[in-house]
Amino acid sequence: MRKVLLAVLAFGLAACGTAGGEEPAEVPGLSVNLGPQQNRVTAVKDDKIAAKVPEKFRTKGELVIGGSAGTAPPLRFYATDDKTVIGVETDIATLVADVLGLKPRLEVASWENLFVGLDSGAYDLGLSNITVTEARKEKYDFATYRLDTLAFEAKKGGTWKVKEPKDVAGKVIAVTSGTNQEKILVDWSAANVSAGLKATDIKYFQNSSDYYLALQSGRIDAYLGPNPTSAYHAATSGQTEVIGNFSGGAAVQGKIAATTKKDSGLVTPVQEALNQLIANGKYAEVLERWGLSDEAVPTSEINPQGLPKS
Repeated sequence: MRKVLLAVLAFGLAACGTAGGEEPAEVPGLSVNLGPQQNRVTAVKDDKIAAKVPEKFRTKGELVIGGSAGTAPPLRFYATDDKTVIGVETDIATLVADVLGLKPRLEVASWENLFVGLDSGAYDLGLSNITVTEARKEKYDFATYRLDTLAFEAKKGGTWKVKEPKDVAGKVIAVTSGTNQEKILVDWSAANVSAGLKATDIKYFQNSSDYYLALQSGRIDAYLGPNPTSAYHAATSGQTEVIGNFSGGAAVQGKIAATTKKDSGLVTPVQEALNQLIANGKYAEVLERWGLSDEAVPTSEINPQGLPKS
């Protein structure tokens, strides 16, 4: 079973840019299991919460959970066998299923097809670093479980830092299509152009291997994505570094949430399951396991204020 020892500094970056501007606490070195035998943290069924699950889900006896595996660790990715999906998102998904008394079935989809699957009913639940937005709330219900922190990742050793929109003017930056970070980058570029600065040249990649190859070859200046993946990659590759962190919501603190089809009836038991897991410490165990304790939320909320519409 292969393990990777993560540096303290990498995960010390995890809370930068979160609400309040507080400095993150130091995190001890972390040994992460990348093998298919995960020995995940488990929970027990709560009959009262499970009884609130709509009958159509209880009848199946399983919870079909969709998510992307094209992101980098520690979110949702393939184990060393190249077929078992692991990561913090899968751990939280299986914990929720445990509390609801359902067998988790972890499905893999591209980012775009994840929402297609939720719309069609192919997936009961989406756990894939999905940010709550006002636009998405029109079609989906959300139960929050983690703060949304983003990062700019660049080749190691440079002097360029990103602290505000003008810092990306004229730069070539990669981002995943259809994500919240894409919207932020597009908005920043437009604001720069309006101020007489150069536009950002935005490139699109769907797989982490593609944007990291582009970064090392110099075809892009940076990648904008979830902070956990950038912190992990910087720590394990030794070739890149995080050059800027901020909330995924800019002025509004972004929040990551379990996502269900609107009015499916599933969001309330999912939220109650998450709050039980927060209260009994199982949630904290999972975040600590993946070095994401600084992105914890004190309680799960249903459909909180999301990122505004453009």
